[in-house]
Amino acid sequence: MPRISLAFFTVAALCGLTGMGWGTFMGATQHFELAPAHAHLNLLGWVSLSIMGGFYALVGGPPNRLLGWVNFTLSAAGVIVLTPMLALLLAGNEKTIGPMMPFPELTVILGMLCFIANVLLAWRKPAGAVAA
Repeated sequence: MPRISLAFFTVAALCGLTGMGWGTFMGATQHFELAPAHAHLNLLGWVSLSIMGGFYALVGGPPNRLLGWVNFTLSAAGVIVLTPMLALLLAGNEKTIGPMMPFPELTVILGMLCFIANVLLAWRKPAGAVAA
């Protein structure tokens, strides 16, 4: 398995575990105010990063290695920064956190654009390199 896939799966699994713990805590305390941040952690962290790692594993690594690592860096950092910022925003810190939210949002969007670019580049691989 390519190292980049392991990197994606490592961060994804940590996001998944954190999301499970957070969800358990919300359920035990019956405080669900931060549920949107919890959902972002699970979907952007656990699900999206796993899908990206799985794709790179299936195609034998990113078609453009540098772009793949940029994808990983932007996507992982974006989730790690966006989730607590969203939680702080939801907890009532709109004036301080609100103006900064576009930065992690843009980071995860740029990460997804890098992933899409690598998906499109995979079409250029020889027919035997990508399963038909």
